[in-house]
Amino acid sequence: MATAKKKSKPKQKKEQSNVYRGKRKESIARATIRKGKGVVRLNSVRIEAIDNKYVREIVTEPLSLAPEVASQVDISVNVMGGGQMGQAQACRVAIARALIGFSGDAGLKQKMISHDRSMVAEDSRRVEPKKYKGPKARARFQKSYR
Repeated sequence: MATAKKKSKPKQKKEQSNVYRGKRKESIARATIRKGKGVVRLNSVRIEAIDNKYVREIVTEPLSLAPEVASQVDISVNVMGGGQMGQAQACRVAIARALIGFSGDAGLKQKMISHDRSMVAEDSRRVEPKKYKGPKARARFQKSYR
């Protein structure tokens, strides 16, 4: 029995894409950046379709600081957890880090840090865990003698 050879398809070059992370409170955002036409998507929805103007402004702030890089790349952000504002700020951090990483420009990082340091550096504050002898982290159960 003769074995048939499979025809191999010409290998297509995969576009280089990098993933960067941003966190805020309970929200985690992952931004995937690749060469493109300047399209930004947030959970598979174009950024222009977001109703809340304030949230849209927070998310697009890094793009306005680096318009020359932002017009050459497509950014896709997946975000989950937390609330609306926490998700917006996590997306902002992820997009800023993606633009800095893609461009490789130290001047762009300094520009973003001088504008607002929380755009590049994550907020390290987290919820304090609950302790025993109390209903919450710091509050204690009340005593009742009579």
